[in-house]
Amino acid sequence: MILHVKEARHLHDHVIWLRFNNGAEGEIDLKDELEGEMFEPLKDVEIFKSFKVDPEIETIVWPNGADLAPEFLYEKMKVPAK
Repeated sequence: MILHVKEARHLHDHVIWLRFNNGAEGEIDLKDELEGEMFEPLKDVEIFKSFKVDPEIETIVWPNGADLAPEFLYEKMKVPAK
């Protein structure tokens, strides 16, 4: 199955809650993943939380053009204990 982000919301700091097309959902802390020219501005939480789910590429994107592959997000996601 090809993974797609269906829903995302900012929780706090650099933590995002995600829901994928396969029904999986959980949290991901991206604080330690923001390396490189495109991601450096996202260390500012105000800029970081400006992401949206792009309906075309079906992942999270930021206004500066940065995005992260759904597969990467899925692999890093922590599923809350039930």
